[in-house]
Amino acid sequence: MQLFRMGGIGIVFALVLGGLWFFQARDRWDALSWEGMPHAQVWYDWHTLNRPLTNHGYLVGWSDLRGNPLWVTYRLHRVKNPDSDPRPRGFRSDWRSLWPIDSDDYTRSGYDRGHMAPNYAMSVVHGRQAQLDTFLMTNVSPQRPDLNRKAWQRLEEVVIDHFVRRFGTVWVTTGPIFDSRITRMASLIEVPDAFYKILIVPGSVGNPPKALAFILPQTVKGNEPLDRFVVSIDEVERRTGLDFFSDLPDAIEVPLEGSVNPGPWHLDSVARTPSRY
Repeated sequence: MQLFRMGGIGIVFALVLGGLWFFQARDRWDALSWEGMPHAQVWYDWHTLNRPLTNHGYLVGWSDLRGNPLWVTYRLHRVKNPDSDPRPRGFRSDWRSLWPIDSDDYTRSGYDRGHMAPNYAMSVVHGRQAQLDTFLMTNVSPQRPDLNRKAWQRLEEVVIDHFVRRFGTVWVTTGPIFDSRITRMASLIEVPDAFYKILIVPGSVGNPPKALAFILPQTVKGNEPLDRFVVSIDEVERRTGLDFFSDLPDAIEVPLEGSVNPGPWHLDSVARTPSRY
């Protein structure tokens, strides 16, 4: 009987600690995402199974089944000094992944280690530790070189150098898109067919939020104008099986996610920004 009581006390203690951890973690998740974390539209769909990993400055929805982050969220804002710290020397494994993913898994694979939370922007906005965390392998997805080094880099640059400067604050949600055919590298990491990036400028009273979404396929040459890849958030949801910004009232969420309006972003003026590489 005494052992039974002690076991019951242990279970209650574990449940209390688990509950405290969850609510503390939930506060951090809310602080690193805008109007709710992305989640699966259908809870039993294994393709969209993920678990949140908290890092300095950004949040990851990690898929152990696919060896990819399904989504990454972070907030960017204007800074007085936009100088970045030196680029870290290499990528690091993340002990939180259920099976080890190492930087060497990408060597001679034909794919770059594509940052989801970007090195430069995280460094200038959130500091050195956030920059170091972007080199965790749980922030990496396989990208073709012409995408990673050209089109994707150009879009990241436009976001931090133009959109954040224009609006002051921009929330970013980004990640890979997997179509029905499954392709894996030798290391079993699944290769995405495309990548999405959703940008949000939060609204205020009488001023609804602004949204701009992109889908960039792996097949880009890299020098295409960025406005060629603009889509609605609804289209991103259709391709990913994820639901974004579910905490928004429907009266705001439905028109925000269903429309395509790059005008307020002045995207046409920066759509042909050249690549650094």
